[in-house]
Amino acid sequence: MSSSDSKHYLPAGSTASGPFATVVTPESAGWGYSGLRVLELAPGATQEVATGDSETLVLPLNGGCTVTVDGHTFEVTGRDDVFSRVTDFVYLPRDATATITSSGGGRFALPASRCERRLPARFGPAEDVPVELRGAGQSSRQVNNFCTPQTFECDKLIACEVLTPSANWSSYPPHKHDEVTETERELEEIYYFEVADGPVGPGVGYQRVYGTEQRPIDVFAEVRSGDVVLIPHGWHGPSMAAPGYDLYYLNVMAGPGDERAWLICDDPAHGWVRRTWVEQDVDPRLPLYTAEGKEK
Repeated sequence: MSSSDSKHYLPAGSTASGPFATVVTPESAGWGYSGLRVLELAPGATQEVATGDSETLVLPLNGGCTVTVDGHTFEVTGRDDVFSRVTDFVYLPRDATATITSSGGGRFALPASRCERRLPARFGPAEDVPVELRGAGQSSRQVNNFCTPQTFECDKLIACEVLTPSANWSSYPPHKHDEVTETERELEEIYYFEVADGPVGPGVGYQRVYGTEQRPIDVFAEVRSGDVVLIPHGWHGPSMAAPGYDLYYLNVMAGPGDERAWLICDDPAHGWVRRTWVEQDVDPRLPLYTAEGKEK
């Protein structure tokens, strides 16, 4: 990893605590809202999860589980891994204690945001998750919009999954969302990465974050499965999938605004790239999968 601002790059395991392989809280990140835990459960294991002042999701990375909260029990089918299918998930309200049990074991992302409203616990079916193909050419990527403002109700939390086929760039053109303007809203963001294995061993990808003279940040991280990059402000992108290795990342966003909206501003030096997509086809490898699994 090469970075002059390494406090924003968290290698896999560096924030582990108890059953959680990853723990990012607003306090540890040095901001106000966004958080993420990754829970690892052995076959047959059970874990209580307290949400505190944060609305929280239970999103399987691999495996399935049963979630009990507020007198409701939700059966979550899950998936083999993040490269196999769109998954179902569960919404946990703030001020709740949930019990998560996995008969076969698995890993479960818990994206979270501090919030004010206490919304009801709910199940999110995989079949209801919109799959968006964004960009074109080597900027083609798949976005699973499972918890965006248009698709699932939350108070503050915004989350989605991005799949970038090998050798493609995503989170591109570089963009930011760190102030309130006509076209931008302030959102803290967590990138959690998984990289597909190759025939010999684990894969690798890359993430760039850079700032302005007024608000500097400088990250160029080589990322592997389980790594996290924190983006408090600044331009972020590209997320680069190395040739031979598909790249996955979970985006977790939240901010102080009353409006729950994902509004961004492209880096003016690179925004022109969007106009070139009109003349290019979407990568034929996409979608990598849907709720039904991988394309035949």
